[in-house]
Amino acid sequence: MGGAAPSGPPAGRIELRGLRALGTHGVLAEEKRRAQPFEIDVDLVVDLGPAAASDDLADTVDYGAVAAAVAAVVGGARPFELLEALAGAVADGVLATDPRIEAVTVALRKLRPPLAVDLAGVGVRLTRGR
Repeated sequence: MGGAAPSGPPAGRIELRGLRALGTHGVLAEEKRRAQPFEIDVDLVVDLGPAAASDDLADTVDYGAVAAAVAAVVGGARPFELLEALAGAVADGVLATDPRIEAVTVALRKLRPPLAVDLAGVGVRLTRGR
């Protein structure tokens, strides 16, 4: 009885939590004029086996480079109206940092959105793979 063993390398995950960056993204005119805070969580699907065996940074994805890529997109010169579009650009930027990233999930929140109700934040989450 027994099925075939799973093929491919064992997947692992690198997690970045609570990255904060300022950006001018949104639909409203005030959001385009004044930078506002965003918070981003990123999950990377990566084969962690080589780094676990070698304890060498060269054998894994450098999460410092990933964090810099995320901050560059959110704080960059290109404004986005929708959080969905911003999160997609962040995911694309993350995938471009290292070919060993098999997939990325981006959870992006606009903190203190300019709404007439008391709301701590609003966000989106999307996953992209290669």
